[in-house]
Amino acid sequence: MSVRIDIAYRGDLHTEAVHGPSSSVIITDAPADNHGKGEAFSPTDLVAAALGSCIITIMGIAAQQRGLNIDGTTATVVKEMAEKPGRRIRRLDVTISLPRSFAERERQILEHAAHACPVHDSLHPEVEVLVKFEYPA
Repeated sequence: MSVRIDIAYRGDLHTEAVHGPSSSVIITDAPADNHGKGEAFSPTDLVAAALGSCIITIMGIAAQQRGLNIDGTTATVVKEMAEKPGRRIRRLDVTISLPRSFAERERQILEHAAHACPVHDSLHPEVEVLVKFEYPA
């Protein structure tokens, strides 16, 4: 399956990306530490957002298939950039917070699904990705 995304440069280091199937729009800006104003997601911020969204989506698919409810699950992603040898994402720390506890087998299923995220599998091997799961006590 292919998806078309059209991207236009709007000046002042901003871009506008239009998702073909839905016409949803995403605006980007260069980050403040790289000549931009930080007025919107940067392209590397979108990578971090894609990772967190992908992880909880894949967990949601696994949950649906087993009749589990993970509504209210959240992901927080902290992105660290490397400056040398070239500017790139160095590390992504992901914290998945689930709204309730699950039996050990259910946790294993959900956590295994999280690690099967296609975005994670598409990242360069030098990008360090740490995923942590939080369950209520």
